[in-house]
Parts: sequence; structure tokens; C-alpha cells
Amino acid sequence: MIGMSQAFVRESDEQWLHEVQPTMHALLVYLARENNGIRVYEQKISVHPKTGREIYHMSNGLSYTKDEDGRWCLA
Repeated sequence: MIGMSQAFVRESDEQWLHEVQPTMHALLVYLARENNGIRVYEQKISVHPKTGREIYHMSNGLSYTKDEDGRWCLA
């Protein structure tokens, strides 16, 4: 019974990518938490040719950018 209540609490504490504060530090903290505590780091930054938005290529193999509202999203 204790295990189930702990799982319930953890599930309610989940945070979605678009809820992360729009700073690189907040993104890095979020990605490390999602990666079982293993640090994720920025590998390079590029600029999307059509939108002009910065795209952050990370060590977890994914790329992130901010949407039109300034929220983090997958690029």
C-alpha cells in the first residue's frame, strides 16, 4: 500500500516540458530529472531558418526551442 501512495504522489508532481520556466537553467534541471538524474548538456545552438528561433541541441539526442508564447517545446 505504501508503494502505491508513493507512486501516486510522484505522478502528481510530474512537470510537463511546456510548464518549465523559459530559462536554460530550468530546462537543464528538468532534463536531468527526466533522465534519472543524469546531467544533460547543451551541445550546440542553431537558428531555425524560417522562424528565427534558437534551437538548442542537447546531449540527450533531442532539440528544444521556445514556442510563440515563450514556452519550451521539442524542435
